[in-house]
Amino acid sequence: MKFRPCIDIHNGKVKQIVGGSLTDRGNQATENFVSDLDAAWYASKYKNDGLTGGHIILLNPESSEYYAADVAQAMAALKAYPGGLQIGGGIHPGNAMSFLEAGASHVIVTSYVFKDGSIHFDNLENLCRVVGRNHLVLDVSCRRKGDDYYIVTDRWQKFTSVKMNLETLERLAPYCDEFLIHAVDVEGRASGIEKPLAALLGSFQARPVTYAGGVASFEDLRILKELGMNWVDVTIGSALDLFGGPVAYDRVKNLGADDEVAL
Repeated sequence: MKFRPCIDIHNGKVKQIVGGSLTDRGNQATENFVSDLDAAWYASKYKNDGLTGGHIILLNPESSEYYAADVAQAMAALKAYPGGLQIGGGIHPGNAMSFLEAGASHVIVTSYVFKDGSIHFDNLENLCRVVGRNHLVLDVSCRRKGDDYYIVTDRWQKFTSVKMNLETLERLAPYCDEFLIHAVDVEGRASGIEKPLAALLGSFQARPVTYAGGVASFEDLRILKELGMNWVDVTIGSALDLFGGPVAYDRVKNLGADDEVAL
């Protein structure tokens, strides 16, 4: 298990939000942290610390008046750390190559592939042709409904009918290089990880997997490492001291490189 850093951009600023609170109407979200520093500062820090495989997420839709400001922040971050960061948020064949050419290692996709309640394999195949499987990360972020997890889209606002399970991951694996999974019900809440989801991800090792959501302590990281079979990587947002939380970045950044650090 290693630490994957993040840069979330909303209304033109680096933020940490409560994931389930994000709405398109009025560009609203419940904010945990709003940074005075720009995305390029965080990208440079991650580069200097040798962290790879992190991601930028654009949290406004293309229709938002803030989208251009989000993209400007993202482009500056990609310039600061070329090849070191992935990018997601409204990715489709019309804009994916512009981000890769700007320095993103991968594009991260949800809503273009998961829409109208189902998986659109024609869209997935089209995107693979445009960017190449090795540059594609599928964000299969999910929320619980009853006893199961379901993939959610459109900034986590809409449920699909697609269950998040081993069968789904196995069907999708041939089309992507990695998976990113936000546990949306606990995203931004620092309330502990989704243990059943972590165990599910640990049982799937056909592709690299990054988990995000609910990490609040090193005990949470220990549990994730155990349930994830030391295979599942982790992103920490609101709980990280870089974003105003209690978890020490200077300790977390060495996860995987020095397991004695942490757990």
